[in-house]
This record gives sequence, structure tokens and C-alpha cells, in this order.
Amino acid sequence: MRVIIASDHGGINLRNEIISLLEEMNINYENIGCDCEGSVDYPDYGIPAAERVADGEFDYGILVCGTGIGMTISANKVKGVRCALVHDVFSAKATRQHNDANVIALGERVVGPGLAREIVSHFLTEEYEGGRHANRVEKIKAYEEQ
Repeated sequence: MRVIIASDHGGINLRNEIISLLEEMNINYENIGCDCEGSVDYPDYGIPAAERVADGEFDYGILVCGTGIGMTISANKVKGVRCALVHDVFSAKATRQHNDANVIALGERVVGPGLAREIVSHFLTEEYEGGRHANRVEKIKAYEEQ
């Protein structure tokens, strides 16, 4: 499994906590920043990360900003990406099982480090169920092809 992780200035601390978890789980990852104290624009980090997931270079993406909202909006502009804003464990499980999400976004100002670790752990270990959910995911894919 390969994971790409990115944050803007508002998500650096939580991103670093998630990186520690990825290392503990022995998951290969690439951190594409940011590593700055000044304000940056979340699309400059969220879109490139999402593109690399959509291109198949990475299996999953994890994006962090202040709320997770900006990263979610940015990532979902990339064809082939299904990014979910996740702030609880149930949603982390459900978005993999039902939506086959390949990217999640979290908000450092919303989720504490312990909960973020649980969210990411479940997101990366749950399996897509397919079945009755497959038709829905296929409709999204078909719309992207229009």
C-alpha cells in the first residue's frame, strides 16, 4: 500500500501525527508538504496529491487543513478521486465500505490527534464491499466520463 499525504499550514501538526501512525503501521507514504509557518493555499497541495492518487501512483490520499473542507472540495475536482471529509470513525469505515473512497480529508481544528489516528487506521484497513454499493460508485464514474 502506498499513501500520499499533504496539508496546508492549518494542518501541519495533525499531518505529522498521521505520519507517525503510518510509520507505526509500516505503510509506505510520501509527504508533499507544506512545511511552512506562513499561510498557503490548500489547492496547491490537495490537487497534486489527488492527481497522484487518480493516476494510480498511490492507493490512497490523506489531506489535512484547518477544517478539511477546502481540501475535500479541491480533491473532488480531480477525475477519479472520491474524497470524503471524515471527522468520526463510523464515517471513515463507511466511506471505504460503501463509497470506495480513495482520499480522505481531516480538519486539524476539528479532530484531535487520537481520533485522527483511529480514523486513518480504519480508513486504510476497511475494504470496499461492492455489492449494492457498486452501482452507485459506477454512476459517479460514468458521470465523470461525460
